[in-house]
Amino acid sequence: MSYCRLLTRTSRPCISSSFLSSRIQRPSILLRTMTTAQEGKGTKTFFTLNTGDKIPGVGLGTWQSKPDEVRVAVRDALLAGYRHIDTALAYGNEAEVGQGIIDSGVPRSEIWITTKLDNPWHKRVEEGIASSLKDLQTDYVDLYLMHWPSSSVPEDLMKHYDDWTFIDTWREMQKLVGTGKVRNIGVSNFVISNLEKLLKAESTTIVPAVNQIELHPNMPSPKTIAFCKEKGIHVTAYSCLGSTDSPLAGDKTLGKIAEAHGKTPQQVLLQWGLQRGTSVIPKSVTKSRIEANFQLDGWELTPEEVETLSSIKDRFKVCGDSWLPVRVFFNEEGDGGDVPSH
Repeated sequence: MSYCRLLTRTSRPCISSSFLSSRIQRPSILLRTMTTAQEGKGTKTFFTLNTGDKIPGVGLGTWQSKPDEVRVAVRDALLAGYRHIDTALAYGNEAEVGQGIIDSGVPRSEIWITTKLDNPWHKRVEEGIASSLKDLQTDYVDLYLMHWPSSSVPEDLMKHYDDWTFIDTWREMQKLVGTGKVRNIGVSNFVISNLEKLLKAESTTIVPAVNQIELHPNMPSPKTIAFCKEKGIHVTAYSCLGSTDSPLAGDKTLGKIAEAHGKTPQQVLLQWGLQRGTSVIPKSVTKSRIEANFQLDGWELTPEEVETLSSIKDRFKVCGDSWLPVRVFFNEEGDGGDVPSH
């Protein structure tokens, strides 16, 4: 089984359920005119979503974090100052993530929690969010994402429903808004063409608040980011540090910039992501690294350094789509050669 198969709130104004419910009834064209905004720097970065809610710029990712490690990692992250935790039903660790949040002692109202609907649950959206809320031990999540644009048959994950697409799934996810169970809904792993299909669908009345995609200098995807910005969709970067097998691990350009600032390559990559207007969710279960990844205040990259990192020519994807019953990645950026980019 591919390891990618496993991928399968700060204080802010409260948005009433009645307000959210009313939004569902408004013409989608009105919702599409809403924009996102960025404020603050470093760990004090926040992004205002098209709903008006503010998502913290830096969060803790928990993909591939083992259940017996992630509880402590989440606790340590929150005690270090993080206020954004990202998880998913497919990760199999929501219960431990929830316990880590409780162990931290940080009030729930100060923490942004993102989780995701797994592929085999596309026809069971209500059950999916109920399962996540139970394991996370919370009454609501701040952001609920469709993990992949793939509606997989539960009995055979390499089969796709003949009578169901991600447009049907989004129609059902929209029903959650205003129930008190989710504050915002969005998507993950959506390329431009799939976003276009979703936004053009007659049943789509809510523009996704977020699109979470793989982003790092070996997969910068500027066209996708620009498209999302035009449509008022915020972008969150997963695998924002690349991986141990990525060309980034020994990239001399990255190393030189890190050395010039007296920072780690990981810190530079996170600052790069924030300064490009994306939130970042670095994953770690090591306390020292969790704390180091949050040391982003009081310094920043120059515009030239951001552009230099964005211009690294090597292309590398941490997570592909070969384990899915349908293709979801295509080289729509036009810069990846044989590597499908977002």
